[in-house]
Amino acid sequence: MTEKLVEIEDLKVYFPITKGILFDRVIGHVMAVDGVSLSIGQGETYGLVGESGCGKSTLGRALLQLNPPTAGKVRLGGIELTTLPREQLRAQRKRMQMIFQDPMSSLDPRQNIESILSEGLVAHGIGANREERRALISRTLDAVGLPRWALSRYPHEFSGGQRQRIGIARALVLSPELIVADEPVSALDVSIQAQVINLLDELQTSLGLTYLVIAHDLAVVRHISDTVGVMYLGALVEEASSNDLYRRPLHPYTKALMSAVPVPDPLIEERRERILLKGDLPSPANPPSGCRFRTRCPWARERCAAERPELRLIEGHKVACHFAEELAGIAVPEGELVSRSD
Repeated sequence: MTEKLVEIEDLKVYFPITKGILFDRVIGHVMAVDGVSLSIGQGETYGLVGESGCGKSTLGRALLQLNPPTAGKVRLGGIELTTLPREQLRAQRKRMQMIFQDPMSSLDPRQNIESILSEGLVAHGIGANREERRALISRTLDAVGLPRWALSRYPHEFSGGQRQRIGIARALVLSPELIVADEPVSALDVSIQAQVINLLDELQTSLGLTYLVIAHDLAVVRHISDTVGVMYLGALVEEASSNDLYRRPLHPYTKALMSAVPVPDPLIEERRERILLKGDLPSPANPPSGCRFRTRCPWARERCAAERPELRLIEGHKVACHFAEELAGIAVPEGELVSRSD
């Protein structure tokens, strides 16, 4: 068994909704993350997928303690992060870094690349002087495929793919154990996406990195992930190994997501059927009772409204559905299928 580097237990992140003129009063909460538990093994990649607004990015930021958790536990290498004093938490931050979605907005346009990459080193007291820090930065640039003359350049002088490599270098320069990659390639061209994904894969192999990759592109997640978790409205609804999840999804929501992924064979793509979800994603400030997916689920029943399903193990998958065994392998009810060619 792989040693667990990250352990998240019943994590909740609620944002208060306030109202008032002179004095604000809390009238509710946005339940961005509501009771998520997962673990990531040392040197593994965990892919987190779901619709926009499901809480993926908030979960990643809560893991890094950028959004303070409302409840739950987050352990990194056995150390509980949520209760650490401020100075001790600061010391742990160099063990975990983040790659942001938009490389242009995440880089200070007024700083050159050497200054950007030096900030973390100075903050954590790494390198006795500028020469030592520059040598470390130069080696990091080599690792991400950028020339050393880039040190004196500014972010606007690089392409989108090069800027994302700079973002990766900023994360790597502190020699972290965990990297949270929040939509790391969604802002890039398709050809550049492949280069960045391959780079992340190579760095993981050579440096033993552990990744939490947050994405909505199921093809990207399948290519890079060992384990995939599917989020819906702040909660995990299914978790399995990448191959198992894509070969046989068990949760109705996962089935719908997978049916939307294009198939490269035009004959199969034309004939296959797609599950269409009715309605919009409910508000996390007022989620449905019981199963949160029930308002859009073709198979919803009375029990779904009364009881919230828990993640339970079914044939190697963790699935949050009352009727997962019954639904495994059955056809979608009449009227819920449409042809992709329509």
